[in-house]
Amino acid sequence: MNRYWSKSIAGLDPYTPGEQPQDHAYIKLNTNENPYPPSPAIAKVIRDYEIDQLRRYPDPESSALIESLAAYQGVDRNQVFVGNGSDEVLAHAFQAFFRQDYPILFPDISYSFYPVYCKLYQIDYQQPALDEAFCINIQDYASSNGGIIIPNPNAPTGIALETGAIRELLADNPESVVIIDEAYVDYGAESACQLIPEFPNLLVVQTFSKSRSLAGLRLGYALGHEDLIEALQRVKNSFNSYPINRLTSAIAMAAIADEDYFQDCRKRVIASRERLSTELQRLGFEVFPSSSNFVLVRHPGHAAESLYSELKASGILVRYFNKARIDNCVRISIGSDDECNALIAALSEIIG
Repeated sequence: MNRYWSKSIAGLDPYTPGEQPQDHAYIKLNTNENPYPPSPAIAKVIRDYEIDQLRRYPDPESSALIESLAAYQGVDRNQVFVGNGSDEVLAHAFQAFFRQDYPILFPDISYSFYPVYCKLYQIDYQQPALDEAFCINIQDYASSNGGIIIPNPNAPTGIALETGAIRELLADNPESVVIIDEAYVDYGAESACQLIPEFPNLLVVQTFSKSRSLAGLRLGYALGHEDLIEALQRVKNSFNSYPINRLTSAIAMAAIADEDYFQDCRKRVIASRERLSTELQRLGFEVFPSSSNFVLVRHPGHAAESLYSELKASGILVRYFNKARIDNCVRISIGSDDECNALIAALSEIIG
């Protein structure tokens, strides 16, 4: 331990992102990036942007972007919060809502940033176990708690909850903030945004990284009751008063406006996912049902770690999690059809 560190920092086990190697031109199917480029409208925004604007601070309220998101999602502007990626939005939410007397709850197989935030902010937590099919049992979240966070669809399983189950979860926990993390919602799940008027304890978090093809931009947002949004604003303004830069706001609004392109890319990824799932099953893989832009799979005759290593040696990256219950699974992002075909060809060689 460095003698200058705070005591709490020495015990942290930071989040490990997917590999981003620079030594080889890999086919990257490990970080759930969109295989298609952002909207062509964004190129025009960047090309025509008045560079002199960058010497000025951005609007601390991101008013134009928030108005655009509110209109798109059908909510009031005071029900929208924006941040640098959904991870930052979630970090603010953990600080704003989850430092309570009771532990917060999230699944034992879930986004691995959640326990990292808990340790960073000294939040107690419990992890109800998914069932044998990797599904969430809503009844496991009916006990006293300091808050609940669930990805929908879940990550890294890709399995989604129906809206009725989320409504039940919210009704069972009226004194707790319930966060539904919808990073992958556009690939087959139903958004919980429709429940916001009914439940003041609901916060929905979404991102531009996946279905909008803007992972490199770092932009996420939250939707919820105005009291929840005010709490997030208090945290933000105690941390960084100017989070969203001018160019990011302009690019995001162009992405929102190009609905046809968004829908086309979304549908193409879904179609590729279904084709890839069929091919993987043909090779003997168990493919868990996915409403995301990835699939979680395992093979009865081949260890997941070996599959990961052999694919990497073939120039293809997938995600391997050395964690209990999923240590014999790999997660495969949905690439272009050419990338998926290359994956199937490599796996056919490996499996024989």
